[in-house]
Amino acid sequence: MVDYPIPKKKRPSRKKSPKRNRGMALEKLVDEANRFYLEQDRAVIHKKPTPIQTVHVDYPAREKAKITEAYYRKPSTTDYNGIYKGFYIDFDVKETNHKTSYALKNVHDHQIEHLRRVKDHGGLAFLIIHIKKEDAFFLLPFERIEPYLARAESGRKSMTFAEIAAEGFEIVEGYRPRLDYLKAVDSYLDNK
Repeated sequence: MVDYPIPKKKRPSRKKSPKRNRGMALEKLVDEANRFYLEQDRAVIHKKPTPIQTVHVDYPAREKAKITEAYYRKPSTTDYNGIYKGFYIDFDVKETNHKTSYALKNVHDHQIEHLRRVKDHGGLAFLIIHIKKEDAFFLLPFERIEPYLARAESGRKSMTFAEIAAEGFEIVEGYRPRLDYLKAVDSYLDNK
C-alpha cells in the first residue's frame, strides 16, 4: 500500500471587503424600513439610482440582456430621498469599522454641497451612521455636522463617537422595521 500525502485544506483568505461594498448591510436595513413605511403609508422614501452611461450590452436573448460595459456619468449625490410629514428628506448612509471616530473624508464634497443645499431650502438633510464596533446607529443632522466639517479643513478630520452621540439622535433597533429611523427623525423635528 502506498502512503500518499494528504493535501492540507486551504483556509479561505480573509480579505477586507472592497470599499464599494461598504454600507451595503446598512442600506439593506434602510431599504427594509422604507418598504415598511410605504406599506404602512407613513412615508415615501426611495433609494436613488446611480446615474450610469451604458456603453455595451450583450443580447444572447432579449430576456438575458447583460450590461458588459458602463461608467458613472457623474458622482451621485446621496443614497435616499423622499417625503415624511410634509418634509422633504435627503440622506446618505455610512458605516465605520473604526474604534473611536468617524473620518469625515467619507462624506464626499459633492455630497456635502448637496446636503447643504437641501438644508438651505428647508429640507431635512442628514446622515445615518452605523458604528459597527459598538453596533450603534445614529441620525446626524447636516447642520450639526457642519462645524466639524469646518474644523476638518484646518484641524481634526474626524468626529469622535462621543461627538456623534452628543450631536446625533440614536436609532434603536427593533423588530419591524429593524431600523426604525423615522423615530429618530421625529426626535430631530422635535428639537429643530
